Amino acid sequence: MFDPAQLSALAAVLRSGSFERAAQMLHVTQSAISQRVRQLEEQVGTPLIIRSQPCRATEAGERLFRHAEELQLLEQGVRRDLGLAGQSENETQTWPTLRLAVNADSLATWFVPAMAAVEGVLFDLVIDDQDHSAEWLQRGEVRAAISGSPRAVQGCDCRPLGALRYLATASPAYIERWFGDGKVAPAEVRVAPVITFNAKDRLQTRWAEMALGTTVTGPSHWLPSSHAFVDAAIAGLGWGMNPEPLVSHALADGRLCELVPGQPLDVPLYWHVSRSISAALKPLTASVIRAASAVLRPIG
Repeated sequence: MFDPAQLSALAAVLRSGSFERAAQMLHVTQSAISQRVRQLEEQVGTPLIIRSQPCRATEAGERLFRHAEELQLLEQGVRRDLGLAGQSENETQTWPTLRLAVNADSLATWFVPAMAAVEGVLFDLVIDDQDHSAEWLQRGEVRAAISGSPRAVQGCDCRPLGALRYLATASPAYIERWFGDGKVAPAEVRVAPVITFNAKDRLQTRWAEMALGTTVTGPSHWLPSSHAFVDAAIAGLGWGMNPEPLVSHALADGRLCELVPGQPLDVPLYWHVSRSISAALKPLTASVIRAASAVLRPIG
């Protein structure tokens, strides 16, 4: 059996990046944190922390770190089932931290209300493209993920959430400059500036292939921010695929226009959750499904 205090010390160091901040998080001395980590390392017979700036986990340390998080989540689930979970200030120090992989556009449009509806949990979000977020689950680095894949990761359950609708949008001035006759053609799209979130973002090329029959787009601005993505389109920097919930007002008041009206791109999203703690995460799963249903469209 591992000492819970020692596991908490390890988790705090790895989450905060230093022994000093870990001591502050757990309201103990730095020497106490060092002693607990050292005792745990002696028990397992191998280093658990690379003492760098910030501190990083060894392979064994990462495994124990995940174990400590799961124990906290499972204990909280038992306390909740027994009616022992309260919301006193002292209990906030023992709230488990839940690491999730979420795509940026879900976070910007509907995922925050899902988090806000769940009490007694601290969130640690990894932001990644929906086509790559499941990889975090495969590596065991997160406990749940919003993914574009309908295939369940091994050891995980998968639930459909709905489709986030994207629209190819740009400012009226941009459209007039690059598509003067108002008709968007493949030849023009190949030279007109486009906005891309990051190297994993394929939404613009997917839409161009679907709507125009070409996968070649023009030179790109790289802008890894959902809200700045919309602002850049309004400012006329380029065209891009924006989530419908983020651009509905700009479309309504004329600050943005669709490049090709009636040609949306719907991206299905799925909730993947580790089966080992799926019972403990039932409140979060229910909240995620509820929040998604308020914004996402049915998967066609």
